Amino acid sequence: MRTPRFPSPWKILAAAMFLLLLTSRSTWIVWLPSSPSSTGSQNIVTTNNISTAVNIIPTKGHGFPPVLAFWIFGSTGDTNRMSRLLKAIYHPRNQYLMELDAESSDGELADLAMWVDSQSVFGTFGNVNVVGKKSFGVNQMGASALAAMLHAAAVLMRLSPHWDWFVNLSPDDYPLVTPDDLLHALNSLPRDLNFVHYTNSTDWKEKDKKNQIVVDPSLHLQKGSYLYYAVEQRDAPDAFHIFGGSPRVILTRNFLEYCVQGWNNLPRKLLMYFTNTAYPLESYFHTVLCNSPDFQNATVLDSDLRYNIIVDGSDLQYKDMLGSGAVFVRGFRGGDRDDRLILDKVDDDVFKGRRSWLWCLSEGGGSSKGDDADMCSSSWGNSSSSSSSSSIIDVVKAGAYGVKLQLLLSKLVSQGRNTTMSYCSLPSSDAS
Repeated sequence: MRTPRFPSPWKILAAAMFLLLLTSRSTWIVWLPSSPSSTGSQNIVTTNNISTAVNIIPTKGHGFPPVLAFWIFGSTGDTNRMSRLLKAIYHPRNQYLMELDAESSDGELADLAMWVDSQSVFGTFGNVNVVGKKSFGVNQMGASALAAMLHAAAVLMRLSPHWDWFVNLSPDDYPLVTPDDLLHALNSLPRDLNFVHYTNSTDWKEKDKKNQIVVDPSLHLQKGSYLYYAVEQRDAPDAFHIFGGSPRVILTRNFLEYCVQGWNNLPRKLLMYFTNTAYPLESYFHTVLCNSPDFQNATVLDSDLRYNIIVDGSDLQYKDMLGSGAVFVRGFRGGDRDDRLILDKVDDDVFKGRRSWLWCLSEGGGSSKGDDADMCSSSWGNSSSSSSSSSIIDVVKAGAYGVKLQLLLSKLVSQGRNTTMSYCSLPSSDAS
């Protein structure tokens, strides 16, 4: 006689959490199959109150601000920082996708999904989603990180046809501008600009040894794994030129559709090549852009709009950070006390001390106190008027820094338009 097998406590907990989310009054479960014939490997994306938010569509066209799509990708122990980051960058006009890797626990994923479900503003606008199944293993040094980013872009394309730019963020990032200031600054820019920072191609190739063959086991394992390095090297490619730079980018929807859908074979060919390289996120998009005539002239190069910080508590570095013209700062490593102090200081200086909810229409990023407090995100769940929500989603109130940032980006665009080919051109020693 066979001994009956009972599910593990973790499976029971996961099933209970799923039933709780499924029966929640304000949550809708959207199934995104990984393939038409897939039956057991779906990605669940939870969307708050999508039944009431489905008709809230941002107005597009001349004079209206862009729509941004943010991907926040974290690991175990990151949920609190992900929540804080989301609140700091939240605007009802944008789209947000939250995702945890396979190192996180089922409980962490459930906590994140329940937190999103509990926020009334997300339910009103229906623009925050959580990938309801943990991704496969991810090694930030390997091709699994690139696969995760391309997957996130594809999911966001399916969730909304309206966004203009894709922004990849991690819990180590934090904004240096209000959401209204950022949308205002980007509003005057052409929608075909990709913000990518490039490095010198010769030095970059020498440093990272792109001819070395690398295998990322995280592509086929549930958990993240170390890379394997082959002893032998392959020949340098002569069908395309390799470029590299920062893995943090702001990419247009049109360019990402080109990479994901691949109507030209170049993105697929490069994806296969970079599968066996280290740090492909530092080279894949850069190389596709510079080898694609349709895109290389439409790219603002040498800027990812990030400031890399080494937390030392110095006032000089803090002032340099705020005055850098960067949109995001990167370098916060968890729950360190110095990190929290700097983040609190950014909240005080940039967001005027609002830490419970940072998006507020009343003063374009100012205080939520006063007669206009009902216009702040913490109160939106009390409003059932779709017409009111539809009008608010198109409103951006920028402060003085938003105007300054707009001038700075316009100057950067002008310089980038004139120097694009120099960044996509190889030195004579590299040219074939």
